[in-house]
This record gives sequence, structure tokens and C-alpha cells, in this order.
Amino acid sequence: MKIALLSEKYTPDIGGLAISAERLARLLASAGHEVRVFAPTLNLLPSERRHLPSGGVSVIRFGAHKRVDDTLVDWFELIAEEHTREPFDVLHAYFLTQAGFVATYAGKYLNVPSVVSIRGNDIERAAFDPSRFSHTMYALQNVNAVTTNAAELAKKAKAFIDRKIILIPNGIDTECFKPMDRNEALADALGVEGKRKEKSGEWKVEGGTSVIGFVGELREKKGLKILLNAYAQINKKQATTLLIVGEVRQGEDQKTLDEFRLSYPDSRIIITGYVPHHELPAYYSLIDVFVHPSLRDGMPNAVLEAMACGKTVLATPVGGVKDVIRDGVNGMLVNVNDAEGLAEKIAEALSQPEKREQLGRSAREAVFRQYTLENELQANLKVYESLGVAK
Repeated sequence: MKIALLSEKYTPDIGGLAISAERLARLLASAGHEVRVFAPTLNLLPSERRHLPSGGVSVIRFGAHKRVDDTLVDWFELIAEEHTREPFDVLHAYFLTQAGFVATYAGKYLNVPSVVSIRGNDIERAAFDPSRFSHTMYALQNVNAVTTNAAELAKKAKAFIDRKIILIPNGIDTECFKPMDRNEALADALGVEGKRKEKSGEWKVEGGTSVIGFVGELREKKGLKILLNAYAQINKKQATTLLIVGEVRQGEDQKTLDEFRLSYPDSRIIITGYVPHHELPAYYSLIDVFVHPSLRDGMPNAVLEAMACGKTVLATPVGGVKDVIRDGVNGMLVNVNDAEGLAEKIAEALSQPEKREQLGRSAREAVFRQYTLENELQANLKVYESLGVAK
């Protein structure tokens, strides 16, 4: 099967969309299918193209324009050109708005089946963005199949148009994401020289100090202010480290963090900067309580990864989190925008190591049951086959 995968982000871009798109591309390639990825980037000049073979996947990055419509024209023409050179069996867009529109339009133009995957921000913000609304509706009305990774997102899509939405949860590599000994994890995270540089210097996680962790790009939507507020409350009562594995988004979010550090000089906040995805398990293993206080979300990869690593997860019941976390069974839920409630839950978890251990075991078992790579692969192949695409 020859598959064109269109995504607005792809590794090494930051974020869950890039991670999920690469994961699906590699899964399909490992199952013997030919996958060509098409993704715009600001790292190339407008209309410039670069072919980057990666893990059995052919990745074609092309330069984005300042004007979105110019980028979409280039994207469409690139798909049509590649189809003429070597025809596709199916076009699969990861993200509803731009990628979804191009895949749907190109699919009808080329007479090739198309699939759109709703990932989170696309359906939650499209209804409020007039510049994207028409593209969103065109894709939802004309694409051959629609998938999503969270029941809540399927419900929101049905508010646009009453059609079948196929639920395909994210999958996790449980051989990579698994519990590690803390000392071994610390050695791995710090590297062979025994240290890793933070943006402003060296860092290390103090032995015996409780660690509250977040993984990803921390920003307003991910609950930045709520997390900082909760951490301040906890740190007043007991010395703790806030470990942010990833980046804080530049601009207003970075300003919020800088102002917090000035107001709370005794806080210990570690920001690792970008960490390659395959190195993340070591960092998860340094965390005592993993927090994900999002205001809105799809199905966060980080939540599933933390669960696979046997961590106690505290998260808000948004998007796919509601599908994954059973409060008090395999994680803990806290209300959206509730810093005090988050602080109380963190304190509760830190004070009960036996409960953390039990929640972590149940979390990993849940991932093994429902959120495997094989389940994700087979569900996508089933969608292709339902459209008459040959195996």
C-alpha cells in the first residue's frame, strides 16, 4: 500500500502532533507499506523542498509561505505531482484544518480515498476561527473517513456534521516507555559527563527531593499558570523540584515563568530544553508525581507515556484524558483551572508512596490493555481497508 501522510508538524518539530505523525508513519512502514510524509516547515525557503529518508519513511519537507493560501497551493501541487510520479492508494491527513483540507481536495481531484485525523486544537479552535472554518467544513463534509484519538473530540466533530467518526487512541511503545531504576535514570538523564546543561547553566535533581514533573512544551493552554501556582503552594510546605522536560513557549509564557521566579526565589524549577523522544523514559523515571493540568487537549502522548513508565499521573479531565484516567484507580483527576485543588492532590500523592506505587502499576496495565502500538496500527489499516484500499 502506498500512503501519503500529510501533517502540519513532523519530527524534529516540537509537539504531540509531530510525535504522533512520526509514530504512525513508522508503524505503517514497519508493516511493509510505503509511506511518504508531506509537511511544511519554516526552516526552508518558500517552495524549497527537501527529501529526508527517515526510518524507512520518505519525508518531504517544503518551505512554508507567509500567506497560508500560498502554502496550501504548494502542498496540493506537491501531492498531485508525486501522485503522477508514483500513484498513492490513500491520502491521510493528520490535523483537520490545513492538512485535512489539502488531503480531501487532492483526494477528490486525483480520485484517491482520503482520511482525516482530528487531533485536538484543530476541532476545538476551528469553530472560532473564520479563516479556517470553511476548510474545516469542506474536509468534514467531503473526506472519505474521519478518525480521532478522543471521544470528546468525536463529539465536537459531530456538532459540525453528523457523520461517522472512528475512535483510534494513541499507541505507546511499552518497550521504550517503562519503569526504570531512579539511579539508572538519573545517570541516563545527566549523560556520560554526569550533567546536562539547562539554558542558564548546569542542573541536577537532588537525591531525596520530591520531583513534580511536566513533559512537553509548557504554555498557557497546558496549564502553565495553574501549575506554577500549585507548585508555589507545595514548595512552601516542603522542598520540591519542578522538572519541566522540554521547553516553555517563548513570549508571554516565558515572561510568566520569569516573573514567577522573581517572586519565588526559593523555588527550584529545572527546564531541560529539548529532549529527544527516545530519551524521555529516563526523565519520566525521575518524576514522583507527573502533572498535566491542561485547559484543553486531545489525547496527550505525555500522559500515556508517564502511565507506561508506571508514574502517578495527575491530570485535568479534558479531551482524551477522560478516556484514559479513572480517578483513584490508574491516576488522579483535578478540576480545570484549580491550582489549590492541584496542590492538594500533589501533596496527597507525595505523602503516600504506597498509593503512588499502586496507581503507577494500574496505569501501566491500562496502557498494555488499550494503548499499544499494534492496536493503533491495526485500527488505521482497518480504516484504509474499509475504503477499498488493497492490503
